[in-house]
Amino acid sequence: MSAPTWDPAQYLRHADHRARPFTDLLARVPDLPGTPPRIADLGCGPGNVTTLLAERWPTAHITGYDNSPEMLSRAEAHAGPTPGGGRLDFAPADVRTWEPVRPYDLIVSNATLQWVPGHVDRFADWIAGLTPGGTFAFQVPGNFDAPSHRLMRELAHSARWRDRLADTLRHDDAVLAPETYLEHLTALGCTADVWETTYIHLLTGEDPVLDWVKGTGLRPVLTALADDPGERKAFLDAYRTALREAYPAGPYGTPFPFRRIFAVARKTA
Repeated sequence: MSAPTWDPAQYLRHADHRARPFTDLLARVPDLPGTPPRIADLGCGPGNVTTLLAERWPTAHITGYDNSPEMLSRAEAHAGPTPGGGRLDFAPADVRTWEPVRPYDLIVSNATLQWVPGHVDRFADWIAGLTPGGTFAFQVPGNFDAPSHRLMRELAHSARWRDRLADTLRHDDAVLAPETYLEHLTALGCTADVWETTYIHLLTGEDPVLDWVKGTGLRPVLTALADDPGERKAFLDAYRTALREAYPAGPYGTPFPFRRIFAVARKTA
């Protein structure tokens, strides 16, 4: 399965909704031990939420890592000195293999680890790279059994598209249960806070759920069919019809339930 091509502009179309879980995650992160703190943001995307780290820790040196050239190019607009005297920079890295080369006070990841098979196996290396009293925090979508993903998988496995798409999409084991994350993090000697939240996003516009997934979960399909515009359109038309039935528009917009899983793990000081 090849890596999907990302479209920062499409991703940012729902930036406010996408940023809220990161804000909720940061609200549970305790004080950091470093002065100034060093922070790594794994899977920083276009950098818009990475800037929230500088608001919370104004003097911090923050590095956002991503493996998408398109996302990093967009993120560079945020690079440089921060108003509080810190610094924000970005660098290419693959979260599947990234290891801390220096101690960090916070390693954080926002809606990225679902793309990393076996990501819990990386936790030990990342926690080892924290300073004593440092924190590892992440949130991942927990909605792989929701209609938005289930319908996408059903189409990808249908007779018309299975040869090209059957191995393209993530499955419902892309993330683990909250209890399993808690078990892994506490076994690594951390004090862990794990929880889940279901947001009910009220989306507006025509086919807003399709517009949302075009920026994230649908990227592998769009990438796989990029060289065949006719099949790409046919898939989108069929998926659009199914989404309209699964997520009917109401008088004030289209409600879009979205479950997310959060974890904040503090390393022993």
